[in-house]
Amino acid sequence: MEMRPLGRSGLTVAPIVFGGNVFGWTADEKTSFALLDAFVDHGFNGIDTADVYSRFVEGNEGGESETIIGKWLKANPDKRDRIVLMTKVGMDMGPGGSGLSRSHIMDAVDASLRRLQTDVIDLYQSHRPDGSVDDEETLSAYRELIEAGKVRAIGCSNFSAKQVRAALDTAKRNDLPRYETLQPEFNLYDRDDFDDALRETAAEEELGVITYFSLASGFLSGKYRSKADLKKSQRGSRVEKYLDARGMSILDALDSVSNKHDAKPAEVALAWVIASPGVTAPIASATSHDQLESLAKAATLTLDADDMSALDAAGR
Repeated sequence: MEMRPLGRSGLTVAPIVFGGNVFGWTADEKTSFALLDAFVDHGFNGIDTADVYSRFVEGNEGGESETIIGKWLKANPDKRDRIVLMTKVGMDMGPGGSGLSRSHIMDAVDASLRRLQTDVIDLYQSHRPDGSVDDEETLSAYRELIEAGKVRAIGCSNFSAKQVRAALDTAKRNDLPRYETLQPEFNLYDRDDFDDALRETAAEEELGVITYFSLASGFLSGKYRSKADLKKSQRGSRVEKYLDARGMSILDALDSVSNKHDAKPAEVALAWVIASPGVTAPIASATSHDQLESLAKAATLTLDADDMSALDAAGR
């Protein structure tokens, strides 16, 4: 399996990262264990989650995804050294606090470590910017965690190019650890967050780029083609916005390229992200064995220049 660097951190990941937001939501503990086993057995190693997953589900408090991953690691201690474990901090955890202050980060990292049942988080990410806290305070807290051996490297998610640049400048000016990775939304339909300025910053600074919503909440799987299809899954409500002329144009292009390669639309959509300049690896989730096998195929699917051009044109 090809391994790609996560910035200058020394960490490397295979070209697809497993999105742990489904654990404790659309994948129960038993299913999650089976998916994680299969993912690692295929040669993949990146697993991304967040402390807030899946607080957005009624009845959940947050931490469910980390807890399931932690139980899996406890049951499979030999697999800890085979994975790059990523989690995030900063979203609203209710009574558990939120934001990127030193005090919250210190509390949150220990809670994540307990749930994950590990001594160290490979990549600890700021889940979103916090305008109430200076970058220096946040990065200084991360330095303490790195020096304490609780975190290996840091990254950021949902930051604009301007915010990334400010954080990098603060790190350089104060001899603090820098963000080594970005986590922007990026797929054939949603491109504004990463295209242009953020992509340029990532290239200039040699930052790893791990994209989320890489299948546009499942729309790019091709199973949602009308409003009637929205009832097919719990995520259907997130897909309605894609049912416009541009969305249909993208699905048409995906169908064409998929037929050419005897592949599924989701596999082609992921292969397009993997091959996009500046991208290290897309985050993608699976809730069944068939979906996991599809991720494996996407990682080895090679699109030619005509394929890339056709998909790119439809997406724009």
